[in-house]
Amino acid sequence: MTRASRFDYDLAVIGSGGGAFAAAIRATNLGNRVLMIERGTVGGTCVNTGCIPSKALLAAAEARHVALDASGRFAGISTSAAPAQIAELIEAKRSLVESMRAEKYVDLAADYGWEIRQATAVFAGTAAEPVLEITSLEGSSGRVSAGHYLVATGSAPWVPPIQGLADVDYLTSTSAMELDEVPESMLVLGGGYVALEQAQLFARLGTKVTMLVRSRLASAEEPEAARALMGVFDDEGIRVVRKATVSSIRTDPANREVIATAAVSGGQEEFRAARVLIATGRRPVTGELNLDAVGVRTGDRGEILVQDTLVSTNPRIWGAGDATGHREFVYVAAAHGTLMVENAFNGAGREVDYRHLPRVTFTGPALAAVGMTDKQANQSGIHCTCRVLPLEYVPRALVNRDTRGFIKIVADADTGRILGITAVGKEAGDIAAAGVYILEAGMTVDQVANLWSPYLTMAEGIKIAAQSFNTDVSKLSCCAA
Repeated sequence: MTRASRFDYDLAVIGSGGGAFAAAIRATNLGNRVLMIERGTVGGTCVNTGCIPSKALLAAAEARHVALDASGRFAGISTSAAPAQIAELIEAKRSLVESMRAEKYVDLAADYGWEIRQATAVFAGTAAEPVLEITSLEGSSGRVSAGHYLVATGSAPWVPPIQGLADVDYLTSTSAMELDEVPESMLVLGGGYVALEQAQLFARLGTKVTMLVRSRLASAEEPEAARALMGVFDDEGIRVVRKATVSSIRTDPANREVIATAAVSGGQEEFRAARVLIATGRRPVTGELNLDAVGVRTGDRGEILVQDTLVSTNPRIWGAGDATGHREFVYVAAAHGTLMVENAFNGAGREVDYRHLPRVTFTGPALAAVGMTDKQANQSGIHCTCRVLPLEYVPRALVNRDTRGFIKIVADADTGRILGITAVGKEAGDIAAAGVYILEAGMTVDQVANLWSPYLTMAEGIKIAAQSFNTDVSKLSCCAA
């Protein structure tokens, strides 16, 4: 029996985000029949509630901050900024999101010709013969079969089990993007990339922000990054309370303030604000798919357990993006989608390789990194050596009048090969992007120190950081090679 006659579709995709679309595009290009099922808004987290809307608002908040900050940074410049009209910002954000959703998702699917059904999907059948029970939004249902299935259902904000929180009108990174007024004050629970971006976003729009952090800011990255961002946040009036464990949250009925009780430095302390934002991480959205019935194992957080080839414990069911519990970046999901199709339909046997995965937190200045941290290199048994270059030695940072931050290089002490690069600074994401190519090529500190680099760019800081391994960079002329 041929594949075309045995199954209704060659590939059935649950979800419609970056991973889902990458898979559908590649599978369609290979001549496969594709069905996509989406129970909510087409486009997934990135375009609807994540990357696009949050970065659009961050850009607006930065513009206001620059207007307020420019007078202090640049002699001869006098600027001011009126209070933010968040309702107008939200409406502009919605317009951008709707435009990109139509152009990059809905219209694109029509161009390629695969079917999108607005429905819920649940696995049924057996592990040997899995099928999908599909129920439309109008209530009609039916079953479809496919040669392969891809679960690309993404993730959602995770709300920790804090006493009293269920009775509080709390915000998540999703609902915070729909506020119609700037809160007077806000508590932010968490210290990861979402918490960092959202805390600075609202602070720059005029909110008095207090962050309650269990360990330190950006705890997975270099400790120098945490210290740099602590300084930035302090300058911008954001209070960061470290080693704070929140035990309860309640609303004061007298003034509707939120009160969080936390253990701090061995004692109990109360923190008050008009709103509270929960930014304590995300969890895969897989709980309602009936995965057990078709032999797909999941982890403690609901993540689909996949091999490096992205196949699950059922050889016909695959995972992509946040649903796998892997790194929560849309470009990871997109790479997963393409790789899954190559493995399922071409037998490519490709595996995901995260060694040189860049990661960016869009604070201002930004935090970005690629490769290993100092700690990771040591834990891997590598004899490593590091240099941290303050931005005061980067000419571009000097002319920008903003030397907050650094560039750190981690290298193998025996071979000189660069293992990781971390930066806090303006355009740090571009530094990490350049670092991907450096690490992929296996370049050494000496090679990078002797490369061409355009003067008065932030990326030049990589070369200067490499030079600092063998040179006192404070003794260099401003444009000395």
